[in-house]
Amino acid sequence: MNFNQARFVTSYGLSSQLPESKGIEFAFAGRSNVGKSSLINKLFNRKALAKVSAVPGKTATINFYQVEDVHFVDLPGYGYAKVAKSEKERWAALIEKYFQADRNLGLVFQLIDMRHPPTRLDLDMTNYLIECELPFAVILTKADKLNKTQTSERLKAIRSELPYGDQLTILPCSSQSGAGIEQMRELIEEIVGQEAV
Repeated sequence: MNFNQARFVTSYGLSSQLPESKGIEFAFAGRSNVGKSSLINKLFNRKALAKVSAVPGKTATINFYQVEDVHFVDLPGYGYAKVAKSEKERWAALIEKYFQADRNLGLVFQLIDMRHPPTRLDLDMTNYLIECELPFAVILTKADKLNKTQTSERLKAIRSELPYGDQLTILPCSSQSGAGIEQMRELIEEIVGQEAV
């Protein structure tokens, strides 16, 4: 798969607008400001495919990208305090409706900031994915901010902080250094290959 050929397809702000699933999809979920847009740009070797903002909570829509027949879905960041309750509820409805819409989900990448223990909302999302039996991997963002010892300590700790942590695929990544990006691509290609068989 040529990740450099990614293109933006469209955005949806309401769950009623979501189209039917056409082909395999990979979704990105995570709290506001965890670095979803930056990671997506790094994954596709693009500077501004996904809009990066210094202001948390900027992704207020579900954004669809495409490489060949594979779709990549950037979900709104959860947990940003400085938006109206009605806006938070719209985001939550969008995310939930997306997951409940019988989509052809190859994998959900749940992004968690590696520097800190998971927030309550991160844990809620992990539990939700487990309860819904959705396939997912945990991507630990901002790995470049930690030294080797800190990285090792956080990796060990996260296994006990997350439910079923010892059974999850957990991958430290950095949109700055590119750490973990190649492993993400390999994971995507492996799943796409299995789908094609």
